[in-house]
Amino acid sequence: MRMVVAEHPQIIPRVHRVDRLRANDGVELAIERFGDPTSESIVFAHGFGQTRHAWSASARALAQRDWSVITFDARGHGDSGWCDDGAYELPQFIGDLVSVARLPARPPILVGASMGGLLGLVAQAEDRPFRALILVDITPRWETAGIERIIAFMGAHPGGFASIDEASDAVANYLPHRSEKKSPERLRQLLVRTDNGRLRWHWDPRMLDQIAAKGERYQAALLDAARRIDVPTLLISGEHSDIVSDSTIAEFMQLVPHAEHVRVPRATHMVAGDANDAFTDAVLKFVGKFDSSKS
Repeated sequence: MRMVVAEHPQIIPRVHRVDRLRANDGVELAIERFGDPTSESIVFAHGFGQTRHAWSASARALAQRDWSVITFDARGHGDSGWCDDGAYELPQFIGDLVSVARLPARPPILVGASMGGLLGLVAQAEDRPFRALILVDITPRWETAGIERIIAFMGAHPGGFASIDEASDAVANYLPHRSEKKSPERLRQLLVRTDNGRLRWHWDPRMLDQIAAKGERYQAALLDAARRIDVPTLLISGEHSDIVSDSTIAEFMQLVPHAEHVRVPRATHMVAGDANDAFTDAVLKFVGKFDSSKS
């Protein structure tokens, strides 16, 4: 068991460890657990090009409120394995998410951002592994320009970076609304060093063609999945998101009429990174309905 030093000592979880989970096809997923594993559970699923570390602050806060929290790196991301043949398909990611959701003794609540939220929609419609869904700045139909901006950033530096500072500048240009750059420590979680000494992002670049280019082909299935959701659902959107819009949110609320919606002020698509306190508060308020002792 390994205890990490949290940013705020008062929210160090009682239990913290990193595990590995072997997916059905042998790919190993990096799993991180926070809090008492016997408590009610929440699974966090990150967006395309992110890692489990995007959730660390929220995971610690929820663990402090006696929730058992699981975060993980999707295949091809972070510390998880890559597909040997470079063939990535959405059903693989969905199967991985269902496998993670089966780890707790009782069905968990899902918090899924962007890609993670879409995977959760389909997983719930097909396998029903979750007791509730929290979708973070994603709807079954999205704004194409916003997705293109993300893909352009992910493919912009195929040769990697000479230094942490160079990578930091690239992130700052991508997220100009943030007043502070990512710290070198946080950036190191997102970079790996190649054989030639340069740094590259943590994801398998082959995913860009395999997953991102096919995204819109799945929209009909995603819309159908949303219609079949009958568990409590919360949509958290960023006020300045370029991925979801008033029209895509309105469509989602028609598809899932029992859903709730919270818009986080001053946040973009990167809601948890832009306004983590407000995001975490929205999650806590929603999940508190499932256990009054945690509200």
